[in-house]
Amino acid sequence: MGSVSGHDAVSSSPKPHACKRTDLREQYRQYTGRKVLFFLVLILAIALLAGVAVTLGSAEINIMDVYSSLLARFFPGYFHSTAFADMIIWDLRLHRILMGIVAGMGLGMAGAVMQGILKNSLASPFTLGISSAASFGAALAIILGAGVVAGSWLVIGNAFVFALLSAFAVYGLAKYKGISSETMILAGIAIMYLFSALTSLLQYAGKSEQVHEVVFWMMGSLGRSSWETVGMVITILVLCLPYLIIKSWDLNALGAGDETAQSLGVNVERTRVIYMMLASFITASIICFTGTIGFIDLVSPHITRMAIGGDHRFLLPGSALVGALLLLGADTLARTVLAPVILPVGIMTSFIGVPFFVYLFLRRRRMFW
Repeated sequence: MGSVSGHDAVSSSPKPHACKRTDLREQYRQYTGRKVLFFLVLILAIALLAGVAVTLGSAEINIMDVYSSLLARFFPGYFHSTAFADMIIWDLRLHRILMGIVAGMGLGMAGAVMQGILKNSLASPFTLGISSAASFGAALAIILGAGVVAGSWLVIGNAFVFALLSAFAVYGLAKYKGISSETMILAGIAIMYLFSALTSLLQYAGKSEQVHEVVFWMMGSLGRSSWETVGMVITILVLCLPYLIIKSWDLNALGAGDETAQSLGVNVERTRVIYMMLASFITASIICFTGTIGFIDLVSPHITRMAIGGDHRFLLPGSALVGALLLLGADTLARTVLAPVILPVGIMTSFIGVPFFVYLFLRRRRMFW
């Protein structure tokens, strides 16, 4: 009897391998659970900030008016709103707030992608000269009236086309010397200075009011948004973001080094080119409507990385949500801090970004010495 009960005790005890697998599954659930919680907190913060932002402005409305107007638009038989509240919310403020959210998402994710493929914490789409090229395209339209399209889309079309041209120019230069993170960064810096010089030349030759308009465009503003432009940006994000997230494992592999990524079956050169072009396309599609908005693409990935780590499966959507929250918050401050004067949102993002990088520098000072 004793031998039988001993056998039963051994057979009923859990196997070491089964316990280990259970522990690993539990650790992974905790690993992903923290990141999902981070996403949910960000989504809730964006929703709350958006609701508050709609109420702020020269014409004050309360939060109940906002939600009544929103619900009345989708459920007209059950909720009611006033014509004044509908005009303020739907015609003046809501599309601007949505543009801040989707533009912040696109810039935040594009910055995370660029930092991933270039393996440089200071990399961004603007590092490749996209911002300076878009500024040159806008200046060309404003000062000389020349562009690829005519009419009200002249400045927008020029900014978009020249932003993409800079990405192709970087690709061409990098391809000539072999596509690597170093060659792409050097090519991007060269393109950036070229278009900056051309923009300065146009400003020197332009009239004072034209130069003022160019400078204001370069500061960035969400005031140029409309429901049409918001719809276009959302369409582009819906087409591009899922692919970037699905292929995020390739970015994780690139982070381990080009040779390691190749040994894991990643086509390093093709991956860099595809990701660079998609990030450039997203950025060009945003800044052609908003003008230059800096620091969102740099700051958002850093904040997300400090919060949930560098796994790009979570870093990319996290950077998008952080970017949306930062840009929406910056625009809300820009509309209210000196009301009724509305500051360009690019100024506010710089005020947010510079202290963060000073903090990052002081926190990591041992890495520099």
